[in-house]
Amino acid sequence: MPTMTGTPLTDRYGRAIEYLRLSVTDRCDLRCAYCIPEGFKGFEEPAHWLNFDEIERLLGVFARLGLKRVRLTGGEPLLRRDIAGLARRLAALPGIEDISLSTNATQLAHMAADLKAAGVTRLNVSLDSLNAETVARINGRAVLDDVLRGLAAADVAGYAPIKLNMVVMRDNAHEVDAMVGFCRERGYVLRLIELMPMGDTARRMGYVDLQPIKQRLREHHGLIDTVLPGGGPARYLGSADGRFTVGFITPLSQHFCETCNRVRLTVDGQLHLCLGQDERMDFRTLLRAGASDDELASAIRRAIDLKPERHEFREHPEKLVRFMSMTGG
Repeated sequence: MPTMTGTPLTDRYGRAIEYLRLSVTDRCDLRCAYCIPEGFKGFEEPAHWLNFDEIERLLGVFARLGLKRVRLTGGEPLLRRDIAGLARRLAALPGIEDISLSTNATQLAHMAADLKAAGVTRLNVSLDSLNAETVARINGRAVLDDVLRGLAAADVAGYAPIKLNMVVMRDNAHEVDAMVGFCRERGYVLRLIELMPMGDTARRMGYVDLQPIKQRLREHHGLIDTVLPGGGPARYLGSADGRFTVGFITPLSQHFCETCNRVRLTVDGQLHLCLGQDERMDFRTLLRAGASDDELASAIRRAIDLKPERHEFREHPEKLVRFMSMTGG
């Protein structure tokens, strides 16, 4: 057993790093323009993807250093073969307390039960509109019915809460109230997300400041400040009876960098320390060169020391040219 002694993972700014977003594929069956535009060809070769043994070993080292939460992302994670098998392996790692998954839900109808049995306890489902034409325009595919079937299967499988993520932009800002009604009726947690300027296409889609929407919903629905478990960046409002909750993820209008507790591992083994900066460390090369667990642990600590204080989306929106699918959600 490797020694790996020392304090849990803490960066230069005193933030404890206990949450990893694991991209298991950069492929997706949609072409959401803010994530992976139509015509994009820059996918990783599957031979470069970390295999399940490599992922399990690396996350085992992370867990011994204090990692507690893992979110499976993509691309679309349900496109990775035997994703339920990987979830089962990660859920069994000592120290890992929570396995969640972000999905567009197009494949969820026939996978929800298996994922639940494998140890995935929470789902975040992306849905930017309840209008079929708007979904097709934003997502590049006519998939609203598939997503709704996936949500129904998740309900049957017993996921609770189900969080529904809506990226608010020029095309769909007028639909926020309809999404609020949809989520209240079904008991979903709604999370409204500001569009992040990753790539020229995303920047052209029309950023919407969520602060006025937040204030309007607070007043109209009598919402109060509340919290939800999960370890992510959302700030929540809830109804007094606890039956409805809406979260706001606001990387531009009210950034949350001072409490950032997460890092991202891409499908090809690059550990990104900030979604809005370029700092990273290559773990695929280390794994395939035969690094010991102690060497991996030392590399993880060196990587965490690279984590910047904050992103610069407002100051330098042109700084990043990679798409969300390349980094993981």
